[in-house]
Parts: sequence; structure tokens; C-alpha cells
Amino acid sequence: MKKIIFFLIATLVLFVLVKTIPGVAFVTRFVFDDGAPFNASSGRTNILVLGIGGKSHEGGDLTDTMMVVSMDSAKKTMAMISVPRDIWSDTLKDRVNSGYHYGGLLMAKVTVEDVIGVPIHYAVVIDFSGFQKLIDEVGGIDVNVPTAFTDTDYPCENTSCVYETVHFDAGLQHMDGARALIYARSRHAEGDEGSDFARGRRQQLIMVALKNKLMHPFSWFTFARMKNLPKVVDDATEMDMNVSQALTIGKRFIGVNEGDIKKISFDDKLEVPPSYVYGKYVLVPTEDWESIHAYIREQILR
Repeated sequence: MKKIIFFLIATLVLFVLVKTIPGVAFVTRFVFDDGAPFNASSGRTNILVLGIGGKSHEGGDLTDTMMVVSMDSAKKTMAMISVPRDIWSDTLKDRVNSGYHYGGLLMAKVTVEDVIGVPIHYAVVIDFSGFQKLIDEVGGIDVNVPTAFTDTDYPCENTSCVYETVHFDAGLQHMDGARALIYARSRHAEGDEGSDFARGRRQQLIMVALKNKLMHPFSWFTFARMKNLPKVVDDATEMDMNVSQALTIGKRFIGVNEGDIKKISFDDKLEVPPSYVYGKYVLVPTEDWESIHAYIREQILR
């Protein structure tokens, strides 16, 4: 498996080099044949991206991050749909972030399909610790933080404390893996930035920043990193696509320009019912699921 992942990463790097150095295209043109078949509906391929804490965290197989990446291969555009983890699922009789816990990738896909109303073709699970290492291996990422915030209750990663205070200023800043993970996971800041909705938007920013970094390999590529990346990616991920599909989809993912990426959220269409109804904090539609489905389809196609 590690040799396959190494080939995937090497080919993605070569793909970017082809875009950067025209002379490379002739030599490597056969490597980039997009003939690998992959599933799509109405010209779009939808991939569910899940983030888990892993074995070192309590509830390590609950998906703290839930995002659908919807790609239009013909138009070379992409939409990122954040799915709040606290949405109630009638199918699971629990929150949607427990789908992977109960039934792996298949159950997670079915559950999210019910929520957003579009088919999910593939799913990828990323362990947070591995995601942190991946960002470090490419030399960190640059994120334009739109809103400053302070979280005084961020869980400590070591045993010397229970919580720590983290702060982010607004503006463009460079983040290593640990810092990016804190930015993506923080959920106890005061005001709007303390919501799961804000966290979903921050996770979209992290994904776009990582994509942008992969688009410019001259800023991070070394042979040592190429040697380390296969193991980092292999240890961090689980997916239900074969290597050819992953290669084709990966190339198209990093090839989308940032201006052609739409970030979609639907937090204003959710509400918190009284706690006695479900026995815990959950989110349900303000109107009904059909209205949410219609909204998401409209946003994707706009």
C-alpha cells in the first residue's frame, strides 16, 4: 500500500510540475491520462471528508469534521459543504457524527446523503494527528484568518493541563500542523467563533490552504519529504476508492483555482430543539429536510 501511496503523491507532484514547466508535459503526458473511471452524478463527483481524533482521543472514531467536496470535472469548479456534526439523524437515532462509529464509511455516506440530499460517491477518513503531520511535511500552510478569536477552553494535547488558552489574530498567517489543527478544531471561543458553524468554515479555509500549498511544490518539495510523505498519508487516511480513482480525483482537486471554489454552509437553516425532545444537544431543520436539500442543490449549481 505504501508503494501505491508513494506513486500517487509523486504523480500529483509531477502533475503540478507539468502545469508549471511546459517542457515537462511532453515527457509525462501518458502519466496524466484521465481515463480512470470514477463515479459521478449529473457531472459531479461528491467526496465525504471525515476527520477523527484517533485512538489517543476520547471518542476517537466520532467524526469531528464532516465536509463534502463536490467537484465538477467539466467546469473545473468545486464546492465545499460543511456538515455540522450535531445534526440529529433519525436513521442512527443519534448525531450524524456517529455514523462512522456505527457502520464505517458506508454508514457515514448514507447518513450524510440524507442530510444534504445529494449522492456521496466516495469517502475519506483522516486522522487528525496524521493531518497535522501532512501539513508539517509540506512546510506549513498560509491561512487568511477572517476573524480574531480567543478560546480559553481548548483541550490540552499533553497531560500537564486539561485546557489551555489559544488565540488567533485576523489576517494572513503561516501555520504549522499543530497550529492549523487548533484553528480547525477550536469550538469554545466567545461569540460566533465558538460555534460549530464557524469551525466548519475554518476547516474549509484549512482545506483550501493545503490545496494551494500542494499547487506550488517548489516552495516545499525535497527528496526527504517525498520519502516521508507516503507513510504520513498512508497512516493518516482510509478511503473507499482505488488508487486510479484517488489519483484522478486528487489531480482534479489540486487543479481547481481558489476562485472557482464555493464554500457552502447551511447553519441558518438549523435550530436547536428543547433538550427533552432528544435528550441531548442536537440540531434539526428549521423548516424541513427538503428545503435544505433544495438550498444545497441551488448553491452547488449557481
